[in-house]
Amino acid sequence: MFGFFNNKVFDKGWLPAHEGHEKYYQQMGNPKGEVVLNFHGGPGGMCKESHGQYFNLRKQRVIMFDQRGCKRSKAEDIISLNDTKRLLIDAKRLLEHLNITEPVIVSGGSWGSTLALLFAERYPEITKSLAICSVFLARREDMEWMLKDSGLFYPDLLEEIRRQSEGENPYTHYAKLIFSEDLSSIQSAIKYMGNYERILGKTNARFEDVRIDNDTINSTRIALYYAANRYFLEDNEILKNIDKIKDIPTIIVHNRLDMCCPLKGAWDLYRSLNHAEIEIIADIGHGGKKLKKAFRKHY
Repeated sequence: MFGFFNNKVFDKGWLPAHEGHEKYYQQMGNPKGEVVLNFHGGPGGMCKESHGQYFNLRKQRVIMFDQRGCKRSKAEDIISLNDTKRLLIDAKRLLEHLNITEPVIVSGGSWGSTLALLFAERYPEITKSLAICSVFLARREDMEWMLKDSGLFYPDLLEEIRRQSEGENPYTHYAKLIFSEDLSSIQSAIKYMGNYERILGKTNARFEDVRIDNDTINSTRIALYYAANRYFLEDNEILKNIDKIKDIPTIIVHNRLDMCCPLKGAWDLYRSLNHAEIEIIADIGHGGKKLKKAFRKHY
């Protein structure tokens, strides 16, 4: 019905509403191919056709979805009953909705890698392998990198964020601003804390005004809501439970000079697994063509 090969979206729809959320999903590639479940980044991002380009769309069927409150997914309240464990349950429900019963490749980049690892730990029986890049383990030390250690390279920018936060945790401070009804407060949250990750990821060392629209506001609200709640995880939860997935084949690709998610996190993960490959790209930034090319060659 869909043809043998699709390098564009061949199917899309919404997972039936659950807990006040209706999740958008889409599929790319070969409808009869090896199934890949892909998690997008963020929190607060969205699934994109470009995410399918990390795989061999002639041989693989790539399934992805917009997480709760994100972009095309629907909710009256984007953060109501919105937490990390529920995102994992949503992904499992999506596979069931699509009548997929065989083990799948679980994939994601950045925050998507966090969810991919957590999904595998929760559902190891349906995880055939892991394929992740730009790894983010969401540990205390990873958050300290953003709010403390990144100041080794961006002292001026981080100092301004701290000044505005007036001694409060910046994630907590800016989360309050982004959920206010005051436009100037919302703009401040987006320009500074909401934008800092992008600055680190693209090594663009300056604060800039960002276009304010509903999508940007919603995305930043979800991002800061998750960060202010420490991603709804225990500290180092992924590595504490690593025995559940230590024998699952895993591919890890990471830029050496990723200023958003330093390589050490990916290396710590690699050293904790029995059947992992890691490819370190001699590049700078949180993504890029070199990383995608390196990732895709494994498929």
